[in-house]
Amino acid sequence: MPQVVIYTTQTCPYCQRARRLLQRKGVAFQEIAVDRDRMRWDEMVARSGRKTVPQIFIDDFHVGGYDDMMALDLEGELDVRLGIDDGQDC
Repeated sequence: MPQVVIYTTQTCPYCQRARRLLQRKGVAFQEIAVDRDRMRWDEMVARSGRKTVPQIFIDDFHVGGYDDMMALDLEGELDVRLGIDDGQDC
């Protein structure tokens, strides 16, 4: 499985939704809290180019925020990027 990293803050509702979606899919992820760590915040901004949370990465692919991840999920692309088998044969 690919490595999933999420930059979050403790009180962000979109961060909570992103965590729940990945947990529902059974995906392990590394969570990096940026609310009290300026170096991690700067790392997130440098890596993503954005100053909002969550910022989600699958390996080197920058998903974006929660809305971006949901859009990928609705398109069926999220499971592909996460390496999740849908159990259907072509």
